[in-house]
Amino acid sequence: MGQPNREYKDSVFKNLFHEQKAALDLYNALTGNRFTIDDGLCFTTLENALFMGQLNDISFTIGNKLVVFMEHSSTLPMNIPIRALMYMGRVYEKIIDRRAIYRTKLFTIPAPEFYVLYNGTDAFPDDKTLRLSDAFRRVDIPGVENLPMLELTVRVLNVNVGHNEKILEKCDTLRGYAVFIGQVRKNQQQAGMALEDAITSAIDFCVANGILVEYLKNKGSEVHNMLFTEFNLEDAKEVWLEEGIEIGEARGEARGEARGEARERARSEAKTLESARNLLEMGMSLKQIAAALTLTPNEISKLTN
Repeated sequence: MGQPNREYKDSVFKNLFHEQKAALDLYNALTGNRFTIDDGLCFTTLENALFMGQLNDISFTIGNKLVVFMEHSSTLPMNIPIRALMYMGRVYEKIIDRRAIYRTKLFTIPAPEFYVLYNGTDAFPDDKTLRLSDAFRRVDIPGVENLPMLELTVRVLNVNVGHNEKILEKCDTLRGYAVFIGQVRKNQQQAGMALEDAITSAIDFCVANGILVEYLKNKGSEVHNMLFTEFNLEDAKEVWLEEGIEIGEARGEARGEARGEARERARSEAKTLESARNLLEMGMSLKQIAAALTLTPNEISKLTN
């Protein structure tokens, strides 16, 4: 199949579901609704020249009543609510008339829904709701109640094979995607294949077993390139996080901290930088990120490097 294109800027998930029928089938499987093409679906996905080709994976409106955000994640998605908040603002900027917000009468907008489809290797429940408010620093102001005044919830669903089987049964494309990704990992972990061979073998397996046949036959080379890029990024992020923890742990011990204390603080710092990098990729300025996450000058220097 030749050498993969390391600069391929798309994801298999987006490539599979950024089509009206596939997106509706997926949404209906997740929610139990029965929307059809006649209800009207319009993609609002944010495009950008960033790595992987977009700011968010998929977003769309249905009948001008809903605006749905769907993300795929192979890493634990604990910071997704923060990203969802930013996606939401930018998408609404695209779909509503800015002049309308200055009207004296109430101007209604499509209601947002947020979903994350998780297929990473870390343990995660079948269905979990993440809340933006969990990320807010606690503020106690005498006489002021009901803080924070902003909330956003994201439903995270584990779509690995063996999880959420009822949902997978309702959406053949999602089941096929889950089986395909699971087969790639099986080839790597159990058969010891190199990534390129693992992907090629998984494509052959799926086609032979009637899984995503037309998609893989028509786009086999593209899928190989996309997945190679995705998996390499996944591995790189894990390495970056571990390196950050090890460096921070060594510095903490040099300052006389206990090993466990140093490692915990280093892990926290590394995750903060990971969040900062995500925000930087989404277009926030360094000044905005530093203020939002209370970064130290040293952390800002690491981020710019």
